Amino acid sequence: MISKIKDLMYEPDYIRNIGIVAHIDHGKTTLSDNLLAGAGMISSELAGDQRFLDFDEQEQARGITIDAANVSMVHKYKDEDYLINLIDTPGHVDFGGDVTRAMRAVDGAVVVVCAVEGIMPQTETVLRQALKENVRPVLFINKVDRLINELKLDSQELQQRFVKIIASANKLISNMAPEELKKEWLVKVEDGSVAFGSAYHNWAINVDIMQKTGINFNDILDYCNNEKQKELAQKVPLSDVLLGMVVEHLPSPNVSQPYRVPSIWSGDIESPEGQGMLKTDPDGPLAVMVTDVSIDKHAGEIATGRVYGGTLEKGTEIFMVGSHGKARTQQVGVYFGPERVNTDRVPAGNIVAITGARNAVAGETICDIDRKIDAFEGLEHISEPVVTVAVEAKNTKDLPKLIEVLRQVGKEDPTVKMQINEETGEHLVAGMGELHLEIIAYRINEKGVEIETSEPIVVYRETIAGTAGPVEGKSPNKHNRFYIEIEPLDEAVYQAIVDGEIKEGRVKGKDLVAKFQEYGLPKEQARKVWDVYDKSIFVNMTRGIQYLDEIKELLLEGFESAMDDGPIAKERVMGIKIKLMDAKIHEDAVHRGPAQVLPAIRKAVYGAIMMAEPALLEPIQKVFINTPQDYMGAATREIQNRRGQIVDMSQEGDMSTVESTVPVAEMFGFAGDIRSATEGRCLWSTENAGFERLPRELQGEIIRQIRQRKGLSDQPYGPDHYLG
Repeated sequence: MISKIKDLMYEPDYIRNIGIVAHIDHGKTTLSDNLLAGAGMISSELAGDQRFLDFDEQEQARGITIDAANVSMVHKYKDEDYLINLIDTPGHVDFGGDVTRAMRAVDGAVVVVCAVEGIMPQTETVLRQALKENVRPVLFINKVDRLINELKLDSQELQQRFVKIIASANKLISNMAPEELKKEWLVKVEDGSVAFGSAYHNWAINVDIMQKTGINFNDILDYCNNEKQKELAQKVPLSDVLLGMVVEHLPSPNVSQPYRVPSIWSGDIESPEGQGMLKTDPDGPLAVMVTDVSIDKHAGEIATGRVYGGTLEKGTEIFMVGSHGKARTQQVGVYFGPERVNTDRVPAGNIVAITGARNAVAGETICDIDRKIDAFEGLEHISEPVVTVAVEAKNTKDLPKLIEVLRQVGKEDPTVKMQINEETGEHLVAGMGELHLEIIAYRINEKGVEIETSEPIVVYRETIAGTAGPVEGKSPNKHNRFYIEIEPLDEAVYQAIVDGEIKEGRVKGKDLVAKFQEYGLPKEQARKVWDVYDKSIFVNMTRGIQYLDEIKELLLEGFESAMDDGPIAKERVMGIKIKLMDAKIHEDAVHRGPAQVLPAIRKAVYGAIMMAEPALLEPIQKVFINTPQDYMGAATREIQNRRGQIVDMSQEGDMSTVESTVPVAEMFGFAGDIRSATEGRCLWSTENAGFERLPRELQGEIIRQIRQRKGLSDQPYGPDHYLG
């Protein structure tokens, strides 16, 4: 098989790069197992129980997928061999970052939906992530045997259930797929892009197989009712049906790169590099996008990436565009489950494992040492870290090692934010949720550093509810003065930044003027935005002020540092519009350096925030609970006791679904409480829902707690402190 993989790597038409995505516990890893068994890589007896791709001990112990796992296999379809590079992704909301990164490496996705639960919130999130990266979906409806054996549905009811699931999936696809491909990408039963089956029992059908074998839905009811699923699995094995569907409906690199590259690479498509990627040319300039970095005990750092153009060879020098670093590849190869197979070269269109790309991080662009290319678009993670713990080494002698290990963990998982505070010696680790932080703590211990972690701390944000200005900020030498006005950022513009419609960063040229106007910013402001930073904007409303251009960089640096830790509680600031109205600047360059400009603008921003009804924002999670009717009251009480709000309630049969929003601060220990309230008979899931204003009556107390924890005075300073 390995020699076949090595041959097929050079035939982009016969390659399929696919990801398997779904809500937690809908059966992704069981499905991957059966595909591997079908390819002869593991025994079919063990498939489903072995969870071959969950090779981390924590994954085995908890029975969930934490890291995306890669594997390559060969599948014979209509007498041709195809190379299938598969990535099994996590379904738990805390590990959504892995899904985003995996989607950058693949061209197609198998969306797995549990027939009993239907399309769940996390299914929508992962499907949205796939479509945002221009990845084409096919649908696999799993656990069909449970509808027949447990819920006792007849063929009429089965079909109604399926129609509903397919319609919900297509609604998402038609909203999010690229305009010109929408019609083609909708999943349909009649063309075979939807399959039904049971990953656990290893059988599946779609239209193509029905026509080939003559087996229809009524036969399946018979097989399931008579407990003959083993026989069924021999007639319609899951791997043949699914991999056949992948080969037939999901694109090869030759088909997908022409429409994917322009949306993930901002360079000139007409250049040799651009053309090389559009044609998946193995002889073109090298272009690799790193999607994941892991640390191997023996080999050191291993970067996983997608080769979009050229060929990556072992022992050659490479250049990293983002960090301007050089490195020499020691080995390159492809994945084979937990093993890696080294090959001397990996051409365009493949997923590669690189040893020796030191200091690469997820999102890095790699090219030839002598041909610098534009970087690929950064990876946008859908949710941001909302829970933090402080980490300390149990033994003081481990301190230097702890810092090294934290850096490694940060490299392996870019969604983790590390903050090392030199003054207090505190190391803060921020993650997506309780489970995420537990796993990180486990990994730090595993790397040989014993640690103690604090209780989880919730991350707040600062903003304003009113307006203020003009406010005067003076430099320490009193020779420079800046006058600013401040107001909350318009809701539409704020939302557009959150959704990624407006990119963050310093604004160059006229690129964004039309975008800002489209979302309602007045024309004269839209033309003058200088900076979009952490969901706030800086607008220069001045005219013809001498020397302003020379200190522009310093002004923006001061604005950004003020946004990083606000005046209320040293938390990050968001949702603010700052307008520079006027400035008086000293003509001598010596008197307008960083030591003068930075404090002047920071103080002006802080003073203005304290005058404009400062407010705290807290992170919110959507909580979905599915529970039998009798426990409905207990479940809703559990939500209301945690300052939660019920958004929607619906009922199907004797099951009720409650959709609600709850502050993250109130969610600790929720898992145990909801289980005991419903006697363990509920299913629940969460997803992050951004930030909302903290209720007035809690604000004073929470500000005091945060400030005490950070070693600050109990109350924030008033505006006079900054503007005096």
